[in-house]
Amino acid sequence: MKKQFAFFLLGREYDTGRDRATFETPGMTTHIYTVGNLAEACALAAGCAAQGVGAIELCGAFGPEGARAVRQAAGESVAVGYVVHDPSQDPVFEAFWGK
Repeated sequence: MKKQFAFFLLGREYDTGRDRATFETPGMTTHIYTVGNLAEACALAAGCAAQGVGAIELCGAFGPEGARAVRQAAGESVAVGYVVHDPSQDPVFEAFWGK
């Protein structure tokens, strides 16, 4: 059976119905999804779990609290992680993202 992996990008500027991609290899199906908010991400995580996705990675915008909420929505059988960066890069990230 082919493994399934998903990556979620969080941002209000995305059209969640249109802004997505799927990549297939012989052993893996990778889904890239966009969501506009945490509630959408949690609903999507539950749906991914029901469809057999075994791991979900989240962009850094989710932070630890968002990752916990998605992990809870996905259930115990799905591995959920989120992207982090070296704190020395904070000024560069803040300059790019405008925080």
